[in-house]
Amino acid sequence: MPSPTFTRRSVVLAATAAGALASTAAGATGAAAAPLRRPGISTEAWGNLPDGTAVERYTLVNGEVTVRVLTYGGIVQSLEFPDERGNVENVVLGFDDLEGYLAGNNPGPYFGALIGRYGNRIAGGRFTLDGVEHQLPLNNGPNSLHGGDDSFDKRVWDAEALPGDQVVGLRLTLVSPDGDQGYPGTLTAEVTYTLDRFAQLTVDYSATTDAATVVNLTNHTYWNLRGEGTGTIYDHELTIHADAYTPVDATLIPTGEIAPVAGTPMDFRDPTAVGARIRQPFQQILFGQGYDHNWVLDRATADELEEAATLHDPASGRTLTISTTEPGLQFYSGNFLDGTLVGTSGSVYRQGDGLALETQHFPDSPNQPTFPSTVLRPGEEYRSTTVFALSR
Repeated sequence: MPSPTFTRRSVVLAATAAGALASTAAGATGAAAAPLRRPGISTEAWGNLPDGTAVERYTLVNGEVTVRVLTYGGIVQSLEFPDERGNVENVVLGFDDLEGYLAGNNPGPYFGALIGRYGNRIAGGRFTLDGVEHQLPLNNGPNSLHGGDDSFDKRVWDAEALPGDQVVGLRLTLVSPDGDQGYPGTLTAEVTYTLDRFAQLTVDYSATTDAATVVNLTNHTYWNLRGEGTGTIYDHELTIHADAYTPVDATLIPTGEIAPVAGTPMDFRDPTAVGARIRQPFQQILFGQGYDHNWVLDRATADELEEAATLHDPASGRTLTISTTEPGLQFYSGNFLDGTLVGTSGSVYRQGDGLALETQHFPDSPNQPTFPSTVLRPGEEYRSTTVFALSR
C-alpha cells in the first residue's frame, strides 16, 4: 500500500498525530486524561444472513479509539472517541444489529459500508470498454449507484485479524466473479483497516482483475462529530481543499464540466458551517436537495497521500482530518435521511443528521473521457489509501 509522504499537505498527518498524543498526555479540558490502551483486536458472532451465512463483528482498540467493523459489507458499525472534556461517544451513524442493516441498508443509505465495484453513479447504468457495452442494474432512477443492487456493501467479506505492538488491523477480501452486477472480469478486492495509537484509521484498498474492468472503491461512513443521534451536522465546520467541482444534471450525473467553486455555495476552501448555504437557491443544491457532489481535489502529486478535507465540531471540539491518494471527494450532507431509520442510540435519523466524505475517482468516469480513468487491466493493481485522523 502507498506510504504517507510529506507533500505540501501530508505534513498535517504528522501534526495531527502529534496533537492527538499531546492532548492525551495533557488530559482533556477539565478532566484527567483517559489511559491509553494497547492495540488489540477481538471478534464475536453477529448473526446470520437469511441464507445462513455467518456474520462477525471485529473490535479494534488502540489508544483512545475503538472501532467496530462487520464482515457484512465491511461496515464501520461504530467508532468511539472522546471529546475535549473526555466524554467518549460514537461519532458514526449505523444500526445496533444485523437486522437493522439488512432492512435499513438494503437498499438504503449505505451506513459505514465498503462500496464497489464502482462507487457513485454511472449514467444509464451503461459503459463501453474496449468496444463492448456493459449494462449494470438501474438502482438510482435511470442510473446505477454504488455498484448495483447486490454490490460489495451487501456481501460477507473474508476477514483476517492483524494484531501488532503499535497498530492493529483487519484485512477483508472479496472475490467478485466475471459478470457480477454486469461488470466484466473476475475482480479480487482487498481492504485493510488499520488503527494506530494516534487516533488514525487508515483504509488501504487494492484490487486485481483477469479482464479489463472499471473499479472505484470507497467507504461510505456517515460522521457526526458531536455524537451519533445528537442532531444535525449543519453546525460542523467543513474545509475541502478544492478549487473546483463537477456539476451534475437533475439525475446527479456529472455534465463533464469542471467548474470553479469561487462565488458559489460549493466553496469550502475556508472553514464553513455545513448549513450556512445549504438552503440557498443554487441550482446544484436544488438538484441534490443539499450537497451530493464530487469535489476536484487540489493535488501536488498524482497519487501520494495528501490532505483533502477537515471537519470540525465546535460543540465537542472533535476534528476529523481526511487525507487520500484519490483525486476526488464526494461530500453528501445526508439529504435523504427521512426519519424512517432508527440508529444505534435509539434515535431516529432525519435529514442532515450525518454526512459522508467519500474519497474516490469521479462519478461516471467510464463515460467521461476527460475524467481520470478508472479502467483496470490484467497485470495491473488498483491501489488507494485514505486516512481518517481524529483529534480534539
